[in-house]
Amino acid sequence: MAIHKSLFASLLICLLFQISHGATKERLFSDLEKGALEVTAKPSREGVLDAGIDKLSITWKLSSTATKEAEFTTIKVKLCYAPVSQVDRPWRKTENELFKDKSCPHKIITRAYDKSPQSFEYTLERDIPTGTYFVRAYAVDAKDHEVAFGQSTNEAKSTNLFSVQAISGRHKSLDIASVCFSVFSVLALLVFFVNEKRKAKIEQSK
Repeated sequence: MAIHKSLFASLLICLLFQISHGATKERLFSDLEKGALEVTAKPSREGVLDAGIDKLSITWKLSSTATKEAEFTTIKVKLCYAPVSQVDRPWRKTENELFKDKSCPHKIITRAYDKSPQSFEYTLERDIPTGTYFVRAYAVDAKDHEVAFGQSTNEAKSTNLFSVQAISGRHKSLDIASVCFSVFSVLALLVFFVNEKRKAKIEQSK
C-alpha cells in the first residue's frame, strides 16, 4: 500500500511539473519571428580572439520588417556555437525545441526592450571554450517566452563568424610564480651548502 501511495505521489509530482513547464517546452525555434532584430558583433581585433581578454562590440535594433514588437518586453543576447564547432559535440546540438537547444549556452546580457538602437561591449568570459561563434538576440514577452530573434550571421550561420581561443590550463602568473620559486629554491640550497662548508672549515681549524 505504501509503495502504491509513493508511486501515485511521484506520478502526481511529474504531472504537475509537466503542466507548469509545458508552455516553455512547447516553444519552438521555428515558430519565432526571424530577423525581427538586426544584430551585429564586431570583435576588438582581427584573428582568433582570446577568452578573458578580447571584446565584442554588440549592437541590436528593431528591424523594419518586425511584426511582433508589441509583445517585446526583454532582449536576451547570447553567444552561440557555429555549426563547425558543433560537429561531434552533442552537448552543443541545435534543437528546434527551445528548452532542449544547446547551441547558445553563453549568456551575454539581458536588457529591457527599447525601440532605440542598443549597444554593449562584452569581454569574452574566461570559461568560454575554444570554438567558432556568432551572437543571437532573443526578444522575450511578459511571460518570459521567446517570440522573435535576430543574429549576427546569416540563416545558414556561415558569415560574420569569429573564433575564440580558450585560456590554457596554465596561467602566465602561475608560470612566473613557478620560476621564482625554483630560483629561490636554488639560492636557498646554495646558501645552505656555503654555510655547511664554512662550518666544516671552522671545525677543522679548531
